Amino acid sequence: MIKRTLLLIAAFLVVSIPAMAQFEIGASYELRDESPKNGFGVRVQTGILQALPIIKLGLRGHFSYFSEENTISSTGGTYSKEIENYDFGLAAVGGISLGLMEPYVGVGLGSESVDLRHKDFQGVTVTPQDDEESSIYWNTFVGAKVSILPILKPFVEYRFTGHSLEMPSMSDRTGRIIFGIALSF
Repeated sequence: MIKRTLLLIAAFLVVSIPAMAQFEIGASYELRDESPKNGFGVRVQTGILQALPIIKLGLRGHFSYFSEENTISSTGGTYSKEIENYDFGLAAVGGISLGLMEPYVGVGLGSESVDLRHKDFQGVTVTPQDDEESSIYWNTFVGAKVSILPILKPFVEYRFTGHSLEMPSMSDRTGRIIFGIALSF
């Protein structure tokens, strides 16, 4: 009876106490209002100042990729246009460990690139030129992770991106909702 009780307590502690992760790798599905509207992301996060018991501080690198193909009609002809958008950045992250739940916030800088490639021309007299644009951005985010197992953490996050240093207006549509899963080591 005592062995069963100790085994049950040990199993409960292993499952319910979040791991003091030094390193996290995550993958995500991302939705936003801009075109392309959905994409995928990867993130790598490392903890800093691990001596703090409840507060979690870290640094994160992230990469997102969005792609979409549109057909455009112009001057009696049609052509297809492929839009690729990718961004990457670094951020500082701070969170609080509340048992199985870990809410967090962060702020960072990054770079975003948009590539427009025109293809499949039909009846177009003037061929449109391909275009590429890059810009620096700042972002802030809020999210929460749930520790189902100490190594496996599903998360949901909202990230706001701004391209100027002015206060954003509510009409700006530069936010995205992110659903994913992270592995902690």
